[in-house]
Amino acid sequence: MSSAPLSSPLLSSPFPPPPPLPLFSPLFFAQLSSPLRCPLTVAAGRCVAGGWHFGGDSKMAARALWGGLSLLRIAWCLLPQTGYLHPDEFFQSPEVMAEDILGLEVYRPWEFQAGSPCRTAVFPLLTSGAAFWLMKLCERLGLLRAGPVDSYALLVAPRLLLTACSFALDWAVHRLAPLWGADRWVALALLAGSHVTLVFYTRTFANAIEGLLFAWLLVLVSRRPGPGPEGSAWPVGAVVAAGFFNRPTFLAFALAPLWFRSARRAAPGARPGPGALARDALELAPAAALTALVFVAADTCYFGSSEGPGGPAGLLGLLSGDLAPVLTPYRFLSYNLDPQNLARHGTHPRVTHLLVNGVVLFGTLHVTAVAAGCRALRAGCPVRARPGAPRPPPRQPHAALLLFYFVPLALLSLFSHQEPRFLIPLLVPLVLLSSPRGRPVQHKAAVVLFNALGAFFFGCLHQGGLVPCLAHLERLVHAPPPPGRPPDRFTLLFAHTYMPPRHLLNLGGQEAPVEVVDLGGVEAGVLCETLERLGRRPACRARGASGAQGRACRLFVVTPGTARPAVESCGFPFQNQTLLFPHLTLEDPPALSALLGHAWRSQLGLFLLELGEPKGEGDAGRASAVPGARPG
Repeated sequence: MSSAPLSSPLLSSPFPPPPPLPLFSPLFFAQLSSPLRCPLTVAAGRCVAGGWHFGGDSKMAARALWGGLSLLRIAWCLLPQTGYLHPDEFFQSPEVMAEDILGLEVYRPWEFQAGSPCRTAVFPLLTSGAAFWLMKLCERLGLLRAGPVDSYALLVAPRLLLTACSFALDWAVHRLAPLWGADRWVALALLAGSHVTLVFYTRTFANAIEGLLFAWLLVLVSRRPGPGPEGSAWPVGAVVAAGFFNRPTFLAFALAPLWFRSARRAAPGARPGPGALARDALELAPAAALTALVFVAADTCYFGSSEGPGGPAGLLGLLSGDLAPVLTPYRFLSYNLDPQNLARHGTHPRVTHLLVNGVVLFGTLHVTAVAAGCRALRAGCPVRARPGAPRPPPRQPHAALLLFYFVPLALLSLFSHQEPRFLIPLLVPLVLLSSPRGRPVQHKAAVVLFNALGAFFFGCLHQGGLVPCLAHLERLVHAPPPPGRPPDRFTLLFAHTYMPPRHLLNLGGQEAPVEVVDLGGVEAGVLCETLERLGRRPACRARGASGAQGRACRLFVVTPGTARPAVESCGFPFQNQTLLFPHLTLEDPPALSALLGHAWRSQLGLFLLELGEPKGEGDAGRASAVPGARPG
């Protein structure tokens, strides 16, 4: 008499379990090479007349839920989201394109400098560049009824384009679900309700582009092979090459799907040998080479211009053959394979992706997938037991989907720098694993609560005051001065915040002079020395000496509530102070005792402090009224 099998949201089923199917067994390869009309995992449902049995009411509810969550995705993008996930969401796309397309004053990161190009310019041009170009065209044609371009438009336009592109994930899941035995609308609801989709896939991350290409690759390799030459070789090769130029880590995601494609094309029950793998690679080579040539030409043209990145002279140099080819993936790999370079960005234990980042992004779905993977490994590598000892019948989810999820995770774990956003492409295979036909999603309340908290944390709370603060500063800088008075000079100092994206200040050269000083997480002594130097500059005191009203320059400090005491210790009076709520800085988190006290709001806020003269002025203590901000 055997023991009862373990249950799982992925594995449990009211139907009898299938016979043991170890990973990499001949039957496994036979299943891979067979059509996917009735997939390998029958533990999650039952094949009935070429389809799967499911309830109509739950299908309609899941469809309505997906529609509502899709509207939420668009509306929250337009609201907009105030959370600031990582500097890369700005400085690897919109910050660079704002200078190239709109001519704004920005901070161009070293990856996009002509002397050290490390990232392709193709996808930033196709996303943020296209959004800014369209916005510029509409402004010239007078189609922007809301007025001239402002900080809101600069923030939302690229995000709106990425939000529209994110629905390619929904299309991919819609196509893939029937092939992999998943409930189509339940999988779509899980996808649309994930905070990864609502937040990460609506931002201008290269990781979001990587996830879109990975989903497309899964659609291509999951197609049922037909007679004659393989028609998907060209799109597969193009997608792999494009993903490699976007982020060379795409090869970690592409490895398992490409192996699966070779396994399905092999003879039934046979493992794809080196010859078959080499043959498949040669089939993909023409499309991959042609796509790579396009990327190299575009990057050479962009970075090779004598007028700077994006200048028209690069095209002439490319056509004349005077420019050396720019291979951005080579520079990317050279930089990231150096342990010293990775250490500058932070090093993590090799298990961070498995034990921390997967849970942060996917919650209980990741935990259940890990449990399913462990059971699949035990089924594939059974331990020796006593003769006659009972063994529970294995309930294995689709082995290929497990490979699509865990092979990239394992390969990315080889690098010491591990961030949660590196794993967002794994969302598509995970929702397919988590939505077997014939069974409702388990732990619904936990899934809903987890994604609601994740959406609030990443979409609103994390560094959530910085973007609204930049919008307020943009209005201050562009406000016309009083009649007969020249514009003030603005000095904006940021301390203990993420890097401020300059393009959101909308500085084109016609407004008042603005200097942005980013101090990062400096010590209090360095902060006070910098304020003393900036506050005592002769240019800031000249107007008062001449008898004119007002100061020649205005000094603002942007810092979280946890770092405000450091600013107060410098001895400068506050002319104005504004609190933007909420804002959480994990690099300087508030103490638990402070959160339980009466000043909890200031600890979870970002302060915009206008400093007065070091001497001769008291603390006016005036709180400015800022739309969307609360006086401190």
